[in-house]
Amino acid sequence: MAGEPPRTTVDHGGTSPAGRTGANGVTQDGPMGNGNSAAPTAPSLDQALAGLDALDKVGRPAQGRLSRRLWRATWPKLIALALILLIWQLAVWAHWQPHILQTPSAVARQLWDLLGTSLFWQACWATAQQAAFGYVLVVIVGGIVGTSVARVPVLRAAIGSLITGMQTMPSVLWYPLGYMVFGQNWKAIVLMMVLGAAPAVANGFISGIDQVPPGLLRAGRILGARGVALERHVVLPAAFPSVLGGLKQGWAFAWHALMAGEFLIAINPLSLGGRTVNALTYGDYAVVVAMMIVIVFIGIMVDVAFTRVDTSVRRRYGLLDASAP
Repeated sequence: MAGEPPRTTVDHGGTSPAGRTGANGVTQDGPMGNGNSAAPTAPSLDQALAGLDALDKVGRPAQGRLSRRLWRATWPKLIALALILLIWQLAVWAHWQPHILQTPSAVARQLWDLLGTSLFWQACWATAQQAAFGYVLVVIVGGIVGTSVARVPVLRAAIGSLITGMQTMPSVLWYPLGYMVFGQNWKAIVLMMVLGAAPAVANGFISGIDQVPPGLLRAGRILGARGVALERHVVLPAAFPSVLGGLKQGWAFAWHALMAGEFLIAINPLSLGGRTVNALTYGDYAVVVAMMIVIVFIGIMVDVAFTRVDTSVRRRYGLLDASAP
């Protein structure tokens, strides 16, 4: 009843579950004494985050089986390949360049024969070594230049536009400079790769660092991060999605420059480019087309690897729905 005074009961040797027991054995009604449950307490940080994760999963479609996802990603590529083969075969039937253009079946047989030779795998290994060495230099040079330009206003004003201008230049245009500096050897090819691909990596670093939220930088400084520590533990992790895009684009430019260098600077006949040039010289057009297919296939495989890493990184950073394939 409203206005009823608090009840008191005498406890003879025990405590009442309905209230608090005082020193004189008198139990008074408290928050638990009126039959209601205890007041809810604020959840901890871990519980709050777990709740947000649970909300994010509400309505999310279940991941399909692996085979279904693979098929969903593969069938568009198969259709594109079928269209290319159809156009190729139609050109053969139309007798377009009959002495040069080989049938898809002839090229497939030649490619199968190449896969069974040790010279083919030696060519792949020689090109892979050159690509790995050149790309490491591209990443180092592009990362240093991009970070410096993003952090030093004078450098940005001086060479910021130059970096973008260099990125627009075709890789083959660096061949004369490489030849003049190093002559007809592998160093000229590496120079072509660095000059052709490092600007793309540098622009990725610049774009990523520019997009780091200022509040994140202030939080890092409050926590004691300064100088190199701030760049390593705050800036670069926050900028990594954009940096990864620059690395992917840099690989594409580096691969273009490497193939152009192997075609123009024929210093290693055992490389993929060297074998392609030799086959073209001797009129073995089936081998030429087979080696071109191999070069394109390698580029596609590396691009698929970069895409998988990029998707994983963006999903981890919350830039992509976790239910996306």
